[in-house]
This record gives sequence, C-alpha cells and structure tokens, in this order.
Amino acid sequence: MFANFIYFIIALLIISLYEPPQTLTSNSTRIFFLFVATFFLFCITIRHQYRQLAGRVGTDDPWQLDQRFSQLSTRHAILALVLFALDIWWLHIPAYLAPLPLFSLLPTLQSLLLLLLFVTYLTMIWIYSYPAHKRIYRTDISLKTYVYSNIAFSIPILIPWTLLFGINDVISLLPFDLPKQIIDSPAGQTTYFLVFLVIAAVFAPVLVQRFWRCRSLEDGGHRHRIEALCRRAGVKYADIVHWPIFGGRMITAGVMGLVSRFRYIMVTEALLDMLTPDEIDQVIAHEIGHIKHHHLVLYLLFFIGFMLISYAAYPVAVLLLFFQGPFLKALQFFDINPFNLLPTVYGGVMIVAVIVYFRYIFGYFMRNFERQADLFVFQLYPNTWPLISTFDKIVASSGQPADKPNWHHFSIQQRVDYLQRCERSPDWIARHHQKVRKSIIAFIAGLILVGLAAFALNQSVFNQDSRHLNVTDLEAYLDQKLNKTQDDAVLYWIIGNVYFDRGNLERAASAYEASLVLNPDNADALNNLAWLLATSPSPILRDPKRALSLAQRAITRKKAPHIWDTLAESLFHNGKIREAIEAEKEALAMGPEDRKIYQDQLARFEQALAD
Repeated sequence: MFANFIYFIIALLIISLYEPPQTLTSNSTRIFFLFVATFFLFCITIRHQYRQLAGRVGTDDPWQLDQRFSQLSTRHAILALVLFALDIWWLHIPAYLAPLPLFSLLPTLQSLLLLLLFVTYLTMIWIYSYPAHKRIYRTDISLKTYVYSNIAFSIPILIPWTLLFGINDVISLLPFDLPKQIIDSPAGQTTYFLVFLVIAAVFAPVLVQRFWRCRSLEDGGHRHRIEALCRRAGVKYADIVHWPIFGGRMITAGVMGLVSRFRYIMVTEALLDMLTPDEIDQVIAHEIGHIKHHHLVLYLLFFIGFMLISYAAYPVAVLLLFFQGPFLKALQFFDINPFNLLPTVYGGVMIVAVIVYFRYIFGYFMRNFERQADLFVFQLYPNTWPLISTFDKIVASSGQPADKPNWHHFSIQQRVDYLQRCERSPDWIARHHQKVRKSIIAFIAGLILVGLAAFALNQSVFNQDSRHLNVTDLEAYLDQKLNKTQDDAVLYWIIGNVYFDRGNLERAASAYEASLVLNPDNADALNNLAWLLATSPSPILRDPKRALSLAQRAITRKKAPHIWDTLAESLFHNGKIREAIEAEKEALAMGPEDRKIYQDQLARFEQALAD
C-alpha cells in the first residue's frame, strides 16, 4: 500500500518534467490509436497473469501465492509507470491538451487530468487483481472498496500537491506583478514551498480523513476506553474515528495530525471486533508512541530533506551531460545535442533519488519508528503480551506469513522477537532509542551537508562560481560538430560563463559572440556580453556603446532584475546617469533576491549624479 505513495510521486515527476516539442510531428488520430493499442495490450497482459495466479489457489503453497501476488503487483505498477511515461514523453499527450483555454490558464488542471490517466492504469491492475486477491487472502470486501482503498492511500500526497500548484496557478492569474515575481524567484519558491508544507502538515488531516470517509467513533465502551488511555498518556486529539480502509476488514489503527486540534486517532471495525480490550489498549498505546516520539514532525523533516536533494538533481544532470568527456563523445557519436537530452537525464536522476530516498532512507526510519512505537507500550504496561497476541491475529486474518519482509515495517515475526527480547532484557529498549537518536542526528547532519553541497553545486553550475568546471570537453564537442543549432548557443553561453568566472575575459567574450551568432535573441548571452564590454578593464575589450546596444536588446527580450542592472551599468558608462538610476530602480522594483547589491549600485549612481 505504501508503495503506491512512491508510484504517485514518480508519476507527478513524469508530468512536471515534461518539455513539449516545438512542433508536433504526429497527427492526433495516430496518437489516439497508439495509446488505445498500448492500453489494450496492458489490460490483456495483467488480466491473463492474475487469472493464472488465481487458478493456482488450492494447489500452490499460500506463502508462494502471497509472494507471487506481491511480485506481480510491483511489476505491473512499474509497467504502468513506463507506459504512462511513454504517453507523456513519446506520444506527447500534454502537448495536445495544452492549447485548450482552461488548461493554459490553470496548468494544474491539465496535470490532474494526466494523473487521472495514471490512476486509470493502476485501477485496471486493481480490478484484474481483485479475484486473485479475494481467493488468496480469503477476503469478502467488494471490488469497489478494494479499488477505492488503494487509491485512498495516495490522498495524503495528492491533496497537498493539488493545492500547492493550484494556488500557484491562481497567483499567476492575479493582475499584480509583485506576487508573481516573488513566487518566481528562487528564494520565493523555497519560502512558499516550506510555508505551504508546514500549513498542509497541520491542516491536511481534516481533508484526508474526510476523503477516507472516516466517521466519529460512537459513544460507548470502546471510545471511553481509548479516551481514558489518551488522558493517561497526556495526549490530546480532535476526534477518534472509524477508519473504513479496505472496508474496515484490516486489523489496524493509525494517527495523523501534527497538532492536537487537527489530530485524529483512527481504528478499523476489524480491530474493534476481533481484539480484546487489552489488545486494543496496546494497539492505541503504539499509536500514542508515534505522537510521544514526535514521529509525525520528523516525517515532515524528511520531506524537507527531499526538497534539498531535488535542488541538487538538476545541476547533477547538467554536470553529467556538459562536463563529462565520455558522455559528450557518446552524444556526438549519436548526433544528440545535450540540451535535448537534459530533461530525460534530469528526470532519471530525480526518479532514482525518489526510489533511493523514500524506499531506503525513509523506509529505514519508518521501520525503526514503528519499533520505537511498539516499545512505548512498556511505558504504560508491565508487558506487551496483548500486543504480541494482536500480531498473531493479524497473521491469522491476513493469510500472510509472519516473516514476510516489508520495506516500511519490520516483519511481524521480527517485531514479536524484539518485544520478547525486551521482556527478557529491558536494556534493549534503551538501545533502540539510542539507535534512533543517533540515526536522526546523522540524518540531520547529512541534510546539512547535502544542503551545502546542493547550494555549492548550483552556484558552480549556474553562473556564480564555475572556476573549477572543466569545459575542455565541451569546447571539443562544439569544435568537432559540423552543423550547429540554436541549442548550441546555450552551450557557448555556459562556456562563456565559466571563462568569465575565471577572469579570462577574452575567451568569455569569444564564447558569448559565438552564442549570439547562433541565436541573436539569447537574452542571457546579450546581457553577459554587455556587462563584460561595459566593465572590462581591458581597453581592447571595453566598448560602452556596444554594451548599451546589447543591454537594450536584452531587456526587450527578457525583463529580469539582473538585466535591468546590466542596462543601468551600461547607461552609466555612457554618461547617462539619470537613465541609469531609473533602470536600477526598475531592477529593485522586481524584488531581486540579492537586493543589497542593487541598492549599492543605485547609491553609486546617485552619488555620481550628486558629484
């Protein structure tokens, strides 16, 4: 179930990283038939394989059937992701939807429609797997409940994602420039994401529990007992609710909500019906353990950590493609421009990051947090035998082996064994708490290092400090290329930036000139060459008049604070100080991130005018 969470994150990445082609070479009818054909083959394949598996019930070992069902579910979900990626990146379905007026105004609606396509792939898996699931696990839940419950586990990521980008769409439609400028700046995007993440973590449980169709647990013995246990543990909450996931047939409970006013304790019907009062108490004590050990807050930290990793993914892709000789030689052999491959490489880096981060790092902490929550029971009770007997009932009712491995939980057998070990020697409780504390410290230290490395990487690759980058291979790639295109103009611009950082202004100017030959409208190349010509200490390179001409061309093509600043500098060196002051004020009005630099520039111009 938790694997669906990762699948949806990857699907969202596939959508967000899509770059539409300049022209569509295929007609819509051909695209439609290709899509229908692949979808039809997908359905036939999964239907056949699940039918075969269902036919083996009664002859194969139950453990083998469970293992085979899990393997098929994983394999088919990955196949669904591959087909979805082909629909987006090969068939270019988003490019056919983009011209529709509503989607051009609110791109999030288009993304939701595309995400619905991925949900359709998964739904077909769940529909065709249902008969096998029903026979293997001897469950009586309906097909509708089975499919809805699988989708519902993805709600905690889909709701925040929709709101995050939906609000961004609304801001872009406002008639005011300042909010859009703030959101579009790197600092604004980071701040917006962090603030939204915290707000969503606080308030999202209200929406999630409604989408899950939870209802308040009726007044009676069960509710009174859970309320008494929460008072004893000093835990506050908004409500205790029925959790109808998978029809309430699973023996499970849960808790969500960072703050007590929006915190919900969830229990299923099966848990209330099949467990004794003592067993229910210890299951709830386990959920209280998550609250007491602040696991929900730490989960928020893990999502912030992934933001840092994603921040480093793009410059990593750039480094791989543009500054590695073997890659450039391979691309030259196949006549592929690095920029045409950049979105794919970036997407690949991000998908690998998602799998490694959530499956292994996040999974490690989830397993150990679950064990820590198990151990919290010892703080309220002298032993954990009711919790152990609950695990026995879960094994008996689920039809799955006790030692079945799980990436986000230890196996039930491992959990029971550890509890029994702690019964014999309580020192193991303190050992595990110490292990978790050390792991969290190591994780935070790792986050700090990753954050610093990501910042340094972005600064190095994107213009600020590229002195250590080796552009020899990139220059050789361009020198050997016979037919250059506008994409190569950006490569020359990158080379110019590197040489500019190194102080080799002659080679920087040459690279910028080469970039403008291929693309005279490249605003960034116009801007950088204008700055170089306006400020160069070399009388050979210094050319204020041409610098002003280039800066004026750049600002007509791209209005940005740094380009206004270049125009101001060029005006200043041409003796047009009043115009330079006005241009610098325009730069400041756009809310630049490094505002002090622009303020110092303005002060310099005003002082020159006063003198």
